[in-house]
Amino acid sequence: MAEMIYRRLGRSGLQVSVLSFGSWVTFAKQGQLESVKLAAESMDAAKQAGVNFFDNAEGYEAGRSESVMGAAIKELGWARHEYVISTKLYWGIHNVPNMKNTLNRKYLTQGIEGSLERLGLDFVDLVFCHRPDKNTPIEETVWAMSDMITRGQALYWGTSEWSADEIRAAWAIADKHHLHKPVMEQPQYNLLHRQRFEVEYARLYEDIGLGTTIWSPLASGLLTGKYLNGVPAGSRASLPGYEWLKDILTNPKTNTKVAELKKISDELGVSLAALSLAWCVKNEHVSTVITGASNVEQVHENMKALDVLPLLTDVVMARLDAIAPIVPFDPED
Repeated sequence: MAEMIYRRLGRSGLQVSVLSFGSWVTFAKQGQLESVKLAAESMDAAKQAGVNFFDNAEGYEAGRSESVMGAAIKELGWARHEYVISTKLYWGIHNVPNMKNTLNRKYLTQGIEGSLERLGLDFVDLVFCHRPDKNTPIEETVWAMSDMITRGQALYWGTSEWSADEIRAAWAIADKHHLHKPVMEQPQYNLLHRQRFEVEYARLYEDIGLGTTIWSPLASGLLTGKYLNGVPAGSRASLPGYEWLKDILTNPKTNTKVAELKKISDELGVSLAALSLAWCVKNEHVSTVITGASNVEQVHENMKALDVLPLLTDVVMARLDAIAPIVPFDPED
């Protein structure tokens, strides 16, 4: 297997592995002990492959995902300097005013304290504003996030699924007041979802040195090809609470593209998943691709994307572009 590649997170000095490990849907689906065991096995396999970035969020399973990851790290006995870890704040886990769906100073100040307690850490390396908050002035959020960095509770802060205008506004406020600036964005990016990353954010990579930790590189499993013949038992779309995914994953128009993409992966003798992950890594503006895995075998499969990178010649990339071009987001797709 090819060696892991490390890239700087935007213009920061922090280096992250181009393939990273995310916890959404992966953790806290079983009992606590079983979840920690599976998490530790998968995280250890990822780290052995060179992964150094592990992504989490307060909103994943209402904080349980952070607790499981924290317990797994403790069980593995990792030294704090060996890994980069993140969390994200916005959704909240307390259904009271000021503690849910907000980025106000009160929530952010108390939210990071809860995340650190669940993770069992003194600080996280990265903290994200998980979504934009239309009801809180961006200036208030920027000050609160900058103060979080100053207190030493996080080393870098960024955004997730913010518009280019919102990111630029936050950066300008921080620059004006000599505050800690947002360093990274966590957007969805894959062969079927390209517009925001490649078009809307295009100027930000050069203008402010934006780093990216992309999520859903396999489009919720679409780009594995496993939904070409319906929803298989045990897949994400079959899980309770994820029924909303079923219509997306079985959309005939989208699956026609997936079938064409699979022809290329078959020709190359690789899985469609590995090809799709490698395609994301190929973009120099991608700092790291967040992968998910519920067992060690899936971790190993994800890592095969590194072997596919040399196969992505200009000709192959042009063929992939022809099948899945950049198009404005269409909710019907």
